[in-house]
Amino acid sequence: MSQSTPEEIKALLDASYSWPAVYQFKFIIEGDLKKIALVQDLFNTNTSEISMKNSSKGKYVSITAKEVMNSSDEVLKIYAKAKAIEGLISL
Repeated sequence: MSQSTPEEIKALLDASYSWPAVYQFKFIIEGDLKKIALVQDLFNTNTSEISMKNSSKGKYVSITAKEVMNSSDEVLKIYAKAKAIEGLISL
């Protein structure tokens, strides 16, 4: 399976959304408080809606963040920053 290029992802986002729009990010990470804080820091806490749910055994946390994005480029910037967080899975 080949991975999509940033240009392909940008085109899909632009075809699916009319900017500005509320975009929903979903991540899974180990339940380490420092790692959770790194994910939360990706978003503007004043304007984002962030929810978390622990896995059944408590080892992982799923994080959903909804935030108004002004363009597909803003979405891609968040994912680029998220990529630097060790162990983070983007959904």
